[in-house]
Amino acid sequence: IFGTSHPAYAHALSVLASCYHAVGRFGDACDYLEKCLGICEVVFHMNHANIIPNLMNYGNVLRSMGDLTKARTVFQRAINIHLFNFKEGQQAGQVENCRAEVEDLNDKIDEMDSSLVTGASCSAFSSPTKSSLPDASVHGPLMKQMTPADIKSNGTPVIVFTDIGRDVDDEMALVLLSALKRKHLLNPIAVITTLSPQKDRAHLARGSLDTMGMADVPVGVGGRGGVADGVSLEVYEASHSMSSPSICECGMALACQALESVPPKSAQIVCLASLSDMAFLIEEHRELFISKVKEVVVMGGVMPLDSSETLIPDTAYNNNCDLAAARYVYRRCQELGVPTVTLSRWAAYGCPIRPKLMDELAKTKHMVAANIRRMSKHSLDQLWNKVILPPEDPRREKLPARCDVRWFYKTFCGTDQIPKELPPSIWTQVEKLNMYDPLAVLICVPSYRSLHFSCKSKIVKGVSHLVIGTSENDTGVNNQISLYKEYSHLFIEALQISLHEPEMPVGSEKEPDMLIEETTKILNVNTRNRAA
Repeated sequence: IFGTSHPAYAHALSVLASCYHAVGRFGDACDYLEKCLGICEVVFHMNHANIIPNLMNYGNVLRSMGDLTKARTVFQRAINIHLFNFKEGQQAGQVENCRAEVEDLNDKIDEMDSSLVTGASCSAFSSPTKSSLPDASVHGPLMKQMTPADIKSNGTPVIVFTDIGRDVDDEMALVLLSALKRKHLLNPIAVITTLSPQKDRAHLARGSLDTMGMADVPVGVGGRGGVADGVSLEVYEASHSMSSPSICECGMALACQALESVPPKSAQIVCLASLSDMAFLIEEHRELFISKVKEVVVMGGVMPLDSSETLIPDTAYNNNCDLAAARYVYRRCQELGVPTVTLSRWAAYGCPIRPKLMDELAKTKHMVAANIRRMSKHSLDQLWNKVILPPEDPRREKLPARCDVRWFYKTFCGTDQIPKELPPSIWTQVEKLNMYDPLAVLICVPSYRSLHFSCKSKIVKGVSHLVIGTSENDTGVNNQISLYKEYSHLFIEALQISLHEPEMPVGSEKEPDMLIEETTKILNVNTRNRAA
């Protein structure tokens, strides 16, 4: 209303900076306060008293980032402005706080200087320049060491590897994750984006997490995910995608820091993408991986259990992105005795959703839900355009050869009958969508796993490795309707709560339970087809 140079806008930036500071997003807080002060110093004169509170906030953020010298300068400036505007005794608490900060910062800086002179080991914050600070101090605080009590109260610590922006189910998985986080069942401690362009995917993940109320969850940039140098795969557009100084440029460093913060054998790693980064983590940080990880959950697939004495990855898309890495991850997990849980495409096929659910989610007016609905059509059209190409066509990218036109119609349209003339846009014929990644997140919770899924076990070196969905006739889903009801409610609940709206969305035509009845028709057809 007032424009981006108005004091009201500056105040909004200051409030937002305080929110970011509170959740450890120091880089974002610093940026917003610098913009706020830039506006104030134009609107007001340089020594105006209104600038003091923002300077104090700025000094606190700089201190959190480890830039002690600059923080001291900022607090000293706040003191000078105070003395310029107020008589002795006026706003005394304000100036006393600033003086206490300066005194404490002097002591801290003297200690650092002394350690340098005596040749003691240098502090992590020995150079008070933003560019020279370690990643942890630029992108957020060093992670607090968790205790078993923390896990009991906040949920299992989870690290997620995702290729968000490739298709919508990765973002749907984050929506579901937010619901499980609020229920204190899972505690996401890092989200790492992989698959080139991985930095763009980090921007999308950061925006999605923020809008879902998970601004405190750190995001890191992973590797290329098996994509050749110079090649970048698509990342779909989203208005909430945002760059942020809080995004850790080295996702592997973030993953290691996250693992170091948890008790032994307490963390789950969820792989919703290429296993390239996972392979690197195991290879380069083997002892950390063994000591901290209790289970690796993979959205992918394995060869028939009776085909080998060990689990071997099949040609599922995520495996196929970097098949060598996938083979390494499965082999090393089994050799090192780290349990794995593999959720296959058959499990996703066993519990499809109606496109109508996307419409219902969008009625929450949540920007993530609206974008997911829009991109669902776009992603399926993109997939269709690859499916109709010959198997050897490079434009199919990493799509397995088995994914042809007949597969598409059977998977998404509920029929084996292929029309003589293929449509340019397939959306109008789509009857069902498969949510792969949200199910992989859901099985991280033992109660949901045991209630909704049947697992097959492969014992290797005395350790059980689980597989959910081994064939078209064994999807591993116990009750399709019950599972659909479970995660559709979680989706809607997550979106509503993140908007602070406990009621059903205005204009919603059906309660979620009524959508179950529509989906039942498709599920029953699938059951009859498998029986035939």
